[in-house]
Amino acid sequence: MNPEALSPREFLKSAAEGTRVVVRYRIPDGLTDALGFLRTCDGTSCTVQTRKADVVIALSDVVAAKAVPPAPERRAARVPHP
Repeated sequence: MNPEALSPREFLKSAAEGTRVVVRYRIPDGLTDALGFLRTCDGTSCTVQTRKADVVIALSDVVAAKAVPPAPERRAARVPHP
């Protein structure tokens, strides 16, 4: 099945653990995103490991989700000129 044809919730349920994802979901003040690695997903919630913490998201709050490519290599710190 074409992954783009899946609903965001179906995509998260079918994605392999460790897939890098971005998930847009509802919060009390509007919407926010979680970018990181999918750790778990069951019938009611999923967990995304972001740089700062694991984020547990109720599937009922998900409005969009997709796989994203690996993060680009971090650039070396610039040395200031004297």
